[in-house]
Amino acid sequence: MIWARKTKIRFNIYTGTGREKPDYLATVDVDPNSPTYSKVISRLPVPYVGDELHHSGWNACSSCHGEPSANRRFLILPSLISGRIYVVDTQKDPKAPSLHKVVEPADIVQKTGLAYPHTAHCLASGDIMVSCLGDKDGNAEGSGFLLLDSEFNVKGRWEKPGHSPPFGYDFWYQPRHNTMISSSWGAPAAFTKGFNLQHVSDGLYGRHLYVYSWPNGELKQTLDLGNTGLIPLEIRFLHDPSKDTGFVGCALTGNMVRFFKTPGGSWSHELAISVKPLKVKNWILPEMPGLITDFLISLDDRFLYFVNWLHGDVRQYNIEDIKNPVLTGQVWVGGVIQKGSPIAVEKEDGETWQPDVPEIQGNRLRGGPQMIQLSLDGKRLYVTNSLFSAWDRQFYPELVEKGSHMLQIDVDTVRGGLKVNPNFFVDFAGEPDGPSLAHEMRYPGGDCTSDIWI
Repeated sequence: MIWARKTKIRFNIYTGTGREKPDYLATVDVDPNSPTYSKVISRLPVPYVGDELHHSGWNACSSCHGEPSANRRFLILPSLISGRIYVVDTQKDPKAPSLHKVVEPADIVQKTGLAYPHTAHCLASGDIMVSCLGDKDGNAEGSGFLLLDSEFNVKGRWEKPGHSPPFGYDFWYQPRHNTMISSSWGAPAAFTKGFNLQHVSDGLYGRHLYVYSWPNGELKQTLDLGNTGLIPLEIRFLHDPSKDTGFVGCALTGNMVRFFKTPGGSWSHELAISVKPLKVKNWILPEMPGLITDFLISLDDRFLYFVNWLHGDVRQYNIEDIKNPVLTGQVWVGGVIQKGSPIAVEKEDGETWQPDVPEIQGNRLRGGPQMIQLSLDGKRLYVTNSLFSAWDRQFYPELVEKGSHMLQIDVDTVRGGLKVNPNFFVDFAGEPDGPSLAHEMRYPGGDCTSDIWI
């Protein structure tokens, strides 16, 4: 289809900005040969205000391989704050997706007790599984996994009774190893109010991975990542379904941790990459973590990419030697310490340092790199800069005031390397309803030069 060559989708947020407008799905043209390249070509506002669209998933994916009726048509949009789940039809008009169904939070809570939905993955059965971060009162102890059927009706919980995780966030499964592993952000009652370091000491944030039997839903093992793994967020197995290893990005401690299956059949972990905190002046703390908030692995399992939301850099590592990742690319595209900021790094000799961050089409880059999406051929990395509205307001107030933007980074897939594309810049400062915050991105189909939805 023609649409598979021209668009990409992303979510844009008004929740938490002070603008009483609904969040929306924006379609961006990413075809460099198109007259609307690097522009928003359609917007789909959701019906309600205050949702906070956050992550997304498809109704069908590679887990449905071999199932002829499976059709990647519907995009699943959980709302982190309201608890609603929107289902969007991307096939009726791929350049202007339409709302198909709304799963109401009251139905979810009544049937499962779950709230604060986050990650959505399709299952081979046709069901949709959604991680939820707590109960309706914001208690992390209410975390668990919601199941929707193929018509997007609430079926119940996935995990067996008594096997719910103490914290919720992301999850990934590897069927050939009969395993699903989930990560742990924190209690919604804590993180929705902004970040408070005391809440870490109070036990309101996670540091564990939860290993489940797949597809049975039994919690088999808990991995304590210790002080090297505070607030483990995004988690990924390698794409090769035979592999029994993957990574998790630990935000607060700035570490990439590798998890793997042992010869005895249990699971273990080790530190793979460490981003040292920077000694800084004029900030709220004497040291600043990188805050790894998103990462991904290229489809050929050769490269790993992650962002440091506070420091402001995007990194590329070669992971062909899985135990010894090698830094092969790095670009600075924002951050708290960028040149011109009152906050600076203090070097050992007493001098201060700030990274040079390029202007793009005359625009100073706001915020820090947060969500990333890689084209299927691995040659283009797209970047947005909103984390979560309460945290955006706390760490990057200018982002809430002036809105987000979207960048594209060119990737050297042969030798490694990253370079900002100066011809691509989507600025959400001038949106019709005012500046908005840009979060996750999705390609609509299989073509790596397709439009992008945000």
